[in-house]
Amino acid sequence: MFRLLFSAVGLAVFAWVAFAQAPVYGLGRTAAPDEIRKADTTVFPDGTGLPVGHGDAVLGEAIFNSRCALCHNAKGEGRKGEYPALVGGIGSLGTKKPVKTVGSYWPYATTVFDHINRAMPFNSPHILPPNDVYSAVAYILHLNGIIGKGDELNEKTLPQVKMPNRDGFVPDSRPDIKVKR
Repeated sequence: MFRLLFSAVGLAVFAWVAFAQAPVYGLGRTAAPDEIRKADTTVFPDGTGLPVGHGDAVLGEAIFNSRCALCHNAKGEGRKGEYPALVGGIGSLGTKKPVKTVGSYWPYATTVFDHINRAMPFNSPHILPPNDVYSAVAYILHLNGIIGKGDELNEKTLPQVKMPNRDGFVPDSRPDIKVKR
């Protein structure tokens, strides 16, 4: 009797696991190869992986207002408790109330590009062409006082932007981490 009960429970658990893993929910779809290729990018601090393109803060202001301001407000100040500020906080990291923004915390401008390119706008990522991403990055960097309004960003100039906190990170000294930074 115990064997029969044990076998029945085992079979029920097996069936439940198989059912739970079966793709029968009707949600989503399989990504197309070109969608996978588009998302399969890595942009490094030295600019490796950046696409060809260009933009400036003049163009970026219109893009930011139409694609980003809804969440981050018109001047990148964010919406407290909902969406992070992108501007401000420079010099605050050593205080009791650090403000982590693109201008105060992020060490590389290429990382800003990579994040916007991969994940923004939040409700429809991957829709911005490279020129729009370069322009949005330029506008955000301009709002932080890092570059001028007419300064052009492209795959060569973006890695040269010196972010205020570039030297604020230290190499990982754990012996199992082999990556040089």
